[in-house]
Amino acid sequence: MKVRLYPGERIASVYTISYQKLWDQGIRGILYDIDNTLVPDNAPADSRSEALFHQLHAIGFRTCLVSNNKEPRVLPFAEAVQSEAVCRAHKPAAAGYLEGVRRMGIHPEQALFIGDQIFTDIWGANNAGIRNFLVRPVDPHERFRIRLKRIPEMLILFLYELSCKIGRNRKK
Repeated sequence: MKVRLYPGERIASVYTISYQKLWDQGIRGILYDIDNTLVPDNAPADSRSEALFHQLHAIGFRTCLVSNNKEPRVLPFAEAVQSEAVCRAHKPAAAGYLEGVRRMGIHPEQALFIGDQIFTDIWGANNAGIRNFLVRPVDPHERFRIRLKRIPEMLILFLYELSCKIGRNRKK
């Protein structure tokens, strides 16, 4: 049974992923959260994020930012990294993710979503039927309300890791 709050995979950073391997697996579009996934909260696109998107586009990926933020936050970032964007996505609702997939011109099974929060990013990607990665937050100094959400996230991640361990032991 798929638990909607469990990530497909946990990874350290968007900057350590083998994107060519994902391309070889049939992924054609990547959807990203922005804040604490690509850059610290409310930071503009930086040279590292711009270089990442340049690399993705050179491989052939289509990209889309999916954010609950409004246009003044999202659109300048999207322009800087030359990406599609869905603002006010209302994550964890599936509609914003599916709109991103539509804008990239691919099918949900060809997409990957990457974000840093379980209750918005991962839950929403699972609601939309999109493969997903949970990354560690870029900046550990988060707003208070986000830090509060990290407490139940720790329990969910503990249960996730336990279920992964049990699954590995069953395969032996």
